[in-house]
Amino acid sequence: MRYERADGHTFSCYLFGGDGTRRIDAGSIHGWPGALCIMPEGASSEWEITDTFDFVHLYVSDQELRRLFSETFDRDARLMVIPETTFGEAPQLAGALGQLAQATRSGDRLWAEQALTASVGHLFLDPRYGGEKAVTLRGGLAPVVRRRLIEFIDSALHRAITLQELATLAGLSEFHLQRMFSLSCGVSPHGFIMNRRIDRARRMLEGVEPIAQIASACGFSSQSHLTRMFKTVTGTTPSAYRRGITRS
Repeated sequence: MRYERADGHTFSCYLFGGDGTRRIDAGSIHGWPGALCIMPEGASSEWEITDTFDFVHLYVSDQELRRLFSETFDRDARLMVIPETTFGEAPQLAGALGQLAQATRSGDRLWAEQALTASVGHLFLDPRYGGEKAVTLRGGLAPVVRRRLIEFIDSALHRAITLQELATLAGLSEFHLQRMFSLSCGVSPHGFIMNRRIDRARRMLEGVEPIAQIASACGFSSQSHLTRMFKTVTGTTPSAYRRGITRS
């Protein structure tokens, strides 16, 4: 079979078997339980499969992965490195992907989110897969400006945030602020703010505060607005998300 994915990155871990799976365009090397494969956006590969196996695939868009990289490690999104890897050894990352598979099978959303966060963390902490990238960055936001903008956004999530406010804080025009922000954070200002609002709502849903109050505290115009956007981002409603936490 031939594998191609032009619209995102793929992380795979063999949970069971793999000895009968060979990548024929890379010297016919074969897998094993725990083997890690990373296929960056745009990569293609050819495989021969002669035995059964069980594995987990995690698909992440380039924009989302750059956003996670920038937010998690407080670094410019353009420094993210995703090298192609076939049957690599990364026990911590493999373990996190294995937990993600178990959480998905059991329908435990909170556990799945924790496993996803751990997977991203282990990926970028491993110098082979997401470490330092020796490049000279041109354009984008200076680190101090990026941090200033993020701190301001976090402090103002309860209300409407305008592009003009962000541009003034950065000392840029609105046009240049959008472009520089997207370069450095991997996502537009609007996308970044929405993700921060959803992240705050997730944390607040672990408590007992009414969902309507959570919507207001996170900057949504109404409970229905929160519900609509929350489902778009997470695939579930706030009330269903809260029930899942309670069951866990």
